[in-house]
Amino acid sequence: MPAIQPSRTAVLAALDRVIDPASGKGIAAAGLVQGLSIGEGKVGFMLEVDAAQAAVYAPVRDAAEKALLSIGGVHKAQVVLTTTASPAAKVAPSAQPRQARVSIDPKADTQTMPPAERLAHVHHVIAVASGKGGVGKSTVSVNLACAFARLGLKAGLLDADIYGPSAPRMMGASGKPIFSDGKLNPLSGWGVRVMSIGFIIEEGSPMIWRGPMASSAMRQMIEDVRWGTEISPLDVLVVDLPPGTGDIHLTMVQKLAVDGVVIVSTPQEIALIDARRASAMFQKMNPPVPILGVIENMAYFPDPATGERIAIFGTGGARVEADRLKAPFLGEVPIDIALREAGDEGRPLVATAPDSPSAKVFLEMARRLYDRVQQADAR
Repeated sequence: MPAIQPSRTAVLAALDRVIDPASGKGIAAAGLVQGLSIGEGKVGFMLEVDAAQAAVYAPVRDAAEKALLSIGGVHKAQVVLTTTASPAAKVAPSAQPRQARVSIDPKADTQTMPPAERLAHVHHVIAVASGKGGVGKSTVSVNLACAFARLGLKAGLLDADIYGPSAPRMMGASGKPIFSDGKLNPLSGWGVRVMSIGFIIEEGSPMIWRGPMASSAMRQMIEDVRWGTEISPLDVLVVDLPPGTGDIHLTMVQKLAVDGVVIVSTPQEIALIDARRASAMFQKMNPPVPILGVIENMAYFPDPATGERIAIFGTGGARVEADRLKAPFLGEVPIDIALREAGDEGRPLVATAPDSPSAKVFLEMARRLYDRVQQADAR
C-alpha cells in the first residue's frame, strides 16, 4: 500500500496539541516549528529554542515526535532540537538622536573567538572549502572521505552545506539519524560515517532559514553527533563546507578544532578569485586555520580518441594559487564522466572503481593529507 502524505493542516494541528512551556500556546502557534518538511509517510522539522532552555524543551521534542506519529499515514517523524543565543538585553534609546553606524558583532569577530574544542573520539578534522559554488567541492569531499576509508582508516563525512546538502544522494545513504543516550548516530555509506541535514528534510525541499538557524543546525551536527567512541574512534572527519565565507564557516571554526582546510578550485580566474577569498578568511582566524593544500578540479578533459588533455577551463591556475599560498598542490582531477555518474548514482568512484585514473588521484591526495596531519601532530 503506498505511503500517504499528510496535509500541512493536519500536521500543524497535531503539533499545536503540544504546548510550549514558555508561552502556553501550541508549538506551531508559538512559532517554534521551523523548516517543516512533509513527505509520503514522514514528517520532520527543527524545534528552535533559546540555548538556556534546551533541557526544558527536550521533552517537548519527544512529545512532538509522538504527536506526529499519531497522524494517520505517518510512520517516520524526526524533530531536531536546535538552539539560538539568548537575545541581548534591550537598551533604552538615548534622548539625543544618534547617527547610524555599523558595529561589529562580538560573535563575528574572528580575532576574539574562544578556542575551539576537539571532538571526542575524533583524531583529525579536515575541512574542504571552495569559496565558489559549482567547482565540485562536494565531489571532492565525498571521494576524499571514501579514499580515507579505502586506506583502512575510520572515516566520517559531515555535510555542512545546510542550504544545499548533497551527501545523502552522492553517498547513496538514506534513512533518519536515530537518537540514543542524547546523541545522534550518523548513518553509514561505503564504510564512511555520514551526517547531513539532508537526512532530516525531504530531498528538494528549500531551506528557508536565516543565518542563526543554519548556524544552530551546524552546531547540532558538530556537538550532538556520536562520530566516534572510545572503542571505535574516528581517524579522520571530512567537513564539506558550503560555498562562500559566511555563518557556517564561522560556526565551524568557533565550535570545531580543525587540523586544516583543503581549497578546491577550477583553473579559471573567476573561480580562483573566490578561492582566494576562502583561503584569506581562514588565515584571518585567530589562530589561523592551516591551508593543507589546493586541489584543481575539472583540470582537463582527456580526448577520447587521442588521450590529449583539453584544457576547457584553462591550465594550472590552482597550482599557481598553491604556490602563492605556500601550500602543497595536491593534484588535478580531470573532467570524468564516470566520476559524475558515480556521484549521481550514490556510488562514489573511489569506493566502486578504486583502480580508475580519477580514483587513484583521490587516493594519492588522501595519503598526502593524512601524512601531513600526522606529521603536524608529531610536531
